[in-house]
Amino acid sequence: MRELTLSEVERLQALAGEEDVAFEMDEEAFRVFYDRTARALWAYLSRATGDPHLADDLLQETYYRFLRARVALDGDVHRRNYLFRIATNLMRDGYRRAAVRPQMVGSEPPDIADPGSEVRTEQRADLARALRKLKPRERQMLWLAYAQGSSHREIGEALGLKTDSIKPLLFRARRRLAALLGGASGGSSRED
Repeated sequence: MRELTLSEVERLQALAGEEDVAFEMDEEAFRVFYDRTARALWAYLSRATGDPHLADDLLQETYYRFLRARVALDGDVHRRNYLFRIATNLMRDGYRRAAVRPQMVGSEPPDIADPGSEVRTEQRADLARALRKLKPRERQMLWLAYAQGSSHREIGEALGLKTDSIKPLLFRARRRLAALLGGASGGSSRED
């Protein structure tokens, strides 16, 4: 292994210093700010994503990025707006990643300015609950057919099923999902 020169050591120390940026607020100021903003920010994240666990993760990442930001903020209102901007950007980044690598039905970003976005968030939550009640094979078939646009032959190959059995199995899975969604909105839920 070769030895490092003094200029290389200084350059590495400078790079290490950039990685280890000091927080822009002291501990007491951050606690006060956190106490004033955390509940509202979590509610926003939870409603917008429809997932309280994801909201917890995004909340933590939002505050971390907020503390690491080297931005001149002119008071609590400006800090709060900047905090919510960070949170919104984190959600949008997550939706972009989901669009490239879909993970669940309903992963499109909500229109935050749209007053109907809460209704869609509730509908996505109902859909997610209903999908969890389906059998794994039913979820897989519905995902492949409607999210991925796979043909019956492709679904059969992916799941190790005969192509001729896909149509009736997919019909039953759709019917069961519709029954579960009907039960979520006050209708009757009928199991096969």
